[in-house]
Amino acid sequence: MEKLSVLRAMAFLMKFVICMLFCCLPASARLNLYLNQIEVRQLLGLSAELYYVRDGVVNQYALNFVVPVPATVSSLHFTWQSLAGTPLPYSIHVMTSNPEALLTPKLNISGEGGVPTTVQTFAVDLSCSGLLNAEVDVNIAINITLQRHPLNVTKLNFQRRKICLKDVVNARTGQEVRGDTGVQQLVVTDATAADSNAALYIAVSCACALVTVLSIAILACYLRNNKTRHHGDMLQESRNGSNCSAQGLAPVPIMSCAGAPLSPRRPSYARLDSCDNRERATDIHHRIAQLTIQRYRVRLKSEVMAGTFGRVYIGTYKDEDGGEEDVLVKTVTDHASTVQVSLLLQEGMTMYSLSHKNILSVLGVSIEDHTAPFLIYPHQGYRNLKRFLQNCKQGVEGVAHTLTTQEVVDMALQAITGMQYLHKKRLIHKDVATRNCVVDDKLRIQITDNALSRDLFPADYHCLGDNENRPIKWLSIESLTHKNFTTASDVWAFGVFLWELTTLAQQPYAEIDPFEMAAYLRDGYRLAQPVNCPDELFAVMAYCWAMSADERPTFSQLLGCLQEFHSQLTRYV
Repeated sequence: MEKLSVLRAMAFLMKFVICMLFCCLPASARLNLYLNQIEVRQLLGLSAELYYVRDGVVNQYALNFVVPVPATVSSLHFTWQSLAGTPLPYSIHVMTSNPEALLTPKLNISGEGGVPTTVQTFAVDLSCSGLLNAEVDVNIAINITLQRHPLNVTKLNFQRRKICLKDVVNARTGQEVRGDTGVQQLVVTDATAADSNAALYIAVSCACALVTVLSIAILACYLRNNKTRHHGDMLQESRNGSNCSAQGLAPVPIMSCAGAPLSPRRPSYARLDSCDNRERATDIHHRIAQLTIQRYRVRLKSEVMAGTFGRVYIGTYKDEDGGEEDVLVKTVTDHASTVQVSLLLQEGMTMYSLSHKNILSVLGVSIEDHTAPFLIYPHQGYRNLKRFLQNCKQGVEGVAHTLTTQEVVDMALQAITGMQYLHKKRLIHKDVATRNCVVDDKLRIQITDNALSRDLFPADYHCLGDNENRPIKWLSIESLTHKNFTTASDVWAFGVFLWELTTLAQQPYAEIDPFEMAAYLRDGYRLAQPVNCPDELFAVMAYCWAMSADERPTFSQLLGCLQEFHSQLTRYV
């Protein structure tokens, strides 16, 4: 009996061990799931396949990124194959954030079934209603169960952001939805009538296209002449001096360089962060592939900045030829979440492949399994501008050292040329501040991305109950209330940046509650004129804080205004 009990115990132990082995086997080892070349070309413009699960490896970084889906794309396609020899049970659920803009997504396969053993492609239909313009968050959750053990489930979540536009033909119903009159009108397309009137439609379309082209050409000439004339007015105003003298927390009148009220005719601003920035965001995998470097080539030397989960180091990078160069390394700690890792990579890659003396662009990326990613930047003695300004307050014998006005203007001019380059590349920075700049001993400025800024400078960011940390006190009124970011909102933030330079990085609006900022700005209140700040320089700041985006200067106009002021300073120094 004892032997029988021992044998039963051993048999139970063997079954338990086998069961544990099956539980520990990753489900991804029995599955391939990817986007084929056609789908990748449609979404990302690349000729490649993008694997989410490949030969036993789940690409967690790929799953963390939100991929925009253009308005012209109405369906998503995924390719998969079971490598287990038999179909693997699956379930699919699709959730959206705006059912009014996006119709209920449809699958061309059942919501539950088995992953086929041959390579097959399934589709998710994402047809818009056409009632409104919106960006709809779409989450596709796929749960795949190992056949040998029902508890071993692989959960894959694919995040997409579908762009929906008004009055776009519904691909699912063949009907056109018009939303501009406020009443939903369904116009059923009659194929026979369309064929009979095809020639008429073509003729009308050609005529409309010709009129549109001529109108655009005339408008472009007008705007170019108007902007040139306005730029000349700016330079003339800057020569006349300024009488701006706002003090305290009283409402600050928005002034031009000459201190006069703004002219109602101002250049308009394009929203550059829509299609172009979304396209740049979608090819982050391609960017990382181009910039990937081997971890053993990077050696960390000393820590220069640290936050709750972010770290910045000075180190060295050894190239393939054996040469070494000093680098700056941004990374996260081991306890950082996947969201924080994803945010580091997304924000760190925003200035990918840029080349300008006033822009600090990422040099390389190191991503290896089970280790935190490294973002590598060139390092030539630069240090964080905000920390530099704060250190200026501690001069000899505790007396604060103030930068000269000429130095401040020169640093501002460098930042302007960097911002001009970004806008020329159709990039909106969205977080222009001294914390996102570096400076060397010769006061040479470089603008950086905002990777890790929320962690390294937590006092500069606030969450207004929407789970999104934002630089509230640097944001323009439209960015604060409607999350609209344009070249004009960057100009507003530059005005706060200039105020930081003159105050040695004091906290803007320190006495104002973040929840009260929108009302405070609407009432006409602005930052007070700093001590020892010339009226001409403060007028430039106030000029950037016009309530209307169209009333703010462009960076080209700011450049001309400050260059004239700088030349006036050099005449007396």
